[in-house]
Amino acid sequence: MDRRAFSLGLATLSLASGAPSAVNASELASKPDGASSLNHARCFSHVGKEKKPFLEKSGAILAEQEGSGFLNHMWFGGDFPHYRQTRLRIYIDHEEMPSIDMELGMGVGVGFADPAAPWGTQFAGITGAPSGIFCNYRIPFAKHIRIVASLPEGVPADTVFWWIIRGVEGLPLEFSGLRLENHARLKLYKNVDLTVPPLEEFDLCKVAGRGMLFQVTMAARSSNYEYLEGQMRAYFGEDSTPQFLSSGLEDYFLGTYYFNRGLYHLPQAGLTHKDDKDSSFSAYRFHDIDPIFFSKGLRLACRCGEKSGNKVFGPTGRPHVTTYTTYAWVYEW
Repeated sequence: MDRRAFSLGLATLSLASGAPSAVNASELASKPDGASSLNHARCFSHVGKEKKPFLEKSGAILAEQEGSGFLNHMWFGGDFPHYRQTRLRIYIDHEEMPSIDMELGMGVGVGFADPAAPWGTQFAGITGAPSGIFCNYRIPFAKHIRIVASLPEGVPADTVFWWIIRGVEGLPLEFSGLRLENHARLKLYKNVDLTVPPLEEFDLCKVAGRGMLFQVTMAARSSNYEYLEGQMRAYFGEDSTPQFLSSGLEDYFLGTYYFNRGLYHLPQAGLTHKDDKDSSFSAYRFHDIDPIFFSKGLRLACRCGEKSGNKVFGPTGRPHVTTYTTYAWVYEW
């Protein structure tokens, strides 16, 4: 089945179940209900300037907001060792376990603390060295949201930290040209240092119900690059046969020939690290331009290398054991 037609069909199905079509701000203002939405919209901000929030508690609350809305901007500053391993946890609607639990670096697709900066997309980037990671991910909540940060292991509690956290209340959540349902939530699914044997398939996420894939970030290392032959796969519902999202792992991130031209930072995808010494890379990929919708569950998977029939792809046909860290961001409703 054609993946584009499939995705558009699911989008129509999801919207028909109760979420109206998305419109832009000018269109909203031209309609009575849209004008009402804009008139009731309210921005909120939580800012820390040269603070030491970790003195009282290792998990410092940077922001807490009651109401209904979504985050749309976060920025973090600081000059301390392993800054990009700063841990951020986001709790939605008083949940006990956070929907989002990430390291700042991997959250924007930087898996190996490379110093490249400044770079950025409409969604994320890094502006300084080592500081200035930002992300504009729209993270919805219905009642309450709490953002907690923790320093990397070994960093003193009196470390100085800066942050900006902003959001909007009273507006519907829109993404990729569609208005998402009111109960949509953004969740992060992770693998951390997952060791995968050659030609084995592994899951990046397994989600029930309806939703859409937003972003994938990945960091991997091995003793050769032939794991990059692995294809990204999407299993919809109970399907045992996948729809292939790429012909290889590097081209899922819009690269080619094992990332032969080095680092790049594009709006849709980017390569943030490559090192031939340990055959490692890290990258990000957004699905705003080519959304992947699902109505009866999604299993997103990859393979460590690739085989078709009797052919194992790659210069030697021998991919090696590979270690992966993966983040899959999914809107669910």
